[in-house]
Amino acid sequence: MQQVQTGAPRAPVAVTGLGLITPAGIGRDAAWAGLCAGQSTAAADPALAGLPVAFSCRVPALDTPALLGHRLARRLDLFTTFALLAAREAVADAGLAPAGWDGARVGVVMGVGTGSMQGWQAEFDRLADAVPERVSPLALPRSVPNMAAAEIALDLGALGPNMVVSTACASGTSALGLARDWLLSGRCDLVLAGGSESARLRMTAACFAQMRALSRRADSPDAASRPFDRDRDGFVLGEGAAVLVLERTADARARGVRPQALLAGFGASCDAHHFTAPHPDGDGAARALGAALADAGLAPEDIDHVNAHGTATPQGDAAEHNALHRVFRRPPPVTAVKGTIGHAIGGAGAIEAACTVLTLRHQLIPPTANLDTLDPAMDLDIVTKVPRPHRMAAAVSNSFGFGGQNAVLAFTAADQSSEISDTTPPAAARPGPPASNR
Repeated sequence: MQQVQTGAPRAPVAVTGLGLITPAGIGRDAAWAGLCAGQSTAAADPALAGLPVAFSCRVPALDTPALLGHRLARRLDLFTTFALLAAREAVADAGLAPAGWDGARVGVVMGVGTGSMQGWQAEFDRLADAVPERVSPLALPRSVPNMAAAEIALDLGALGPNMVVSTACASGTSALGLARDWLLSGRCDLVLAGGSESARLRMTAACFAQMRALSRRADSPDAASRPFDRDRDGFVLGEGAAVLVLERTADARARGVRPQALLAGFGASCDAHHFTAPHPDGDGAARALGAALADAGLAPEDIDHVNAHGTATPQGDAAEHNALHRVFRRPPPVTAVKGTIGHAIGGAGAIEAACTVLTLRHQLIPPTANLDTLDPAMDLDIVTKVPRPHRMAAAVSNSFGFGGQNAVLAFTAADQSSEISDTTPPAAARPGPPASNR
């Protein structure tokens, strides 16, 4: 079993609100119900018609003009729309009113893998037709990754640190780890953190297909995403967003809010092995897992559940299996929600983190869709077919991405808060930093 020491454990932070936009449902409760149903949402996608892989997992239709107003709806690409809607829900879920907060103490950090090429084809066509004056001035600001965080700040009046992190498929997880650092350092009193992406774009789909990373089950797309299954052949493109409201446990307590769970630890590493393939032994992933546990002051035997990265690629699932066995004597029960909702790239880690929070809150593990025959090389207890009630005090959520990027979050159940010391004083008792970092 791999041992990783990274210094003394740090204080947890409270998760006090959640917002979710996923192919399994729009809104926290609908998404959770869809994830627990364990049915794939993959289907033929008209936007991808004619491509080698023309199916995806899509978020149900949104009436964005009604939700955001016509002007804003017209200005935003999907990844930013998802981020903004998830943030609004998370803030409401936390019982917060932006009109009453000190915006300079509120940060936003989002994970985005690639940004967006949603509207670029028309702009490229105008360039090719030698009419550059017809290129939209909004094409750039609507597509650059940082707008996922910037639009949340514009909408909610969050005036503190604001950024997007991009660590490929680990982006949303990396953002949550950074948010915890901001809180524990005193830089912010409240952080809206998560990830957002719409990966079902023609160029994205064409590139992943050329890399042989996508499932080719065009005849049965709803059976295509098969994490850890013997017959897995690649992932399915997805989309969506999750935003978590994070605050110090003392601050949550001071305003009379019981956390939904505690973000207790974060670990990150790089394989430094290959530009796309994971380390086959799961070395870097195991180091990130060990670092997250050490940061949380938890031992491997304290972990009751793993929300796996579980992309359903042959190499990726095998490497994750190996990483789990490097850290745990016997890995705890595992689920992989990409079987249900596909792979949202930069949004995936945040969605899976939110799922892990809900898993601890409900003491119920959602099933892995499409796992019919466990790969005989996989020695794992994977939850399939139906949700599994399970007593859980702590769980981890894994994310691994191109470039060897590994990020892991460790969560503990809210009723464990009395057993974990929060040494960071609440905002009222702490001499905070300047209101602005400019």
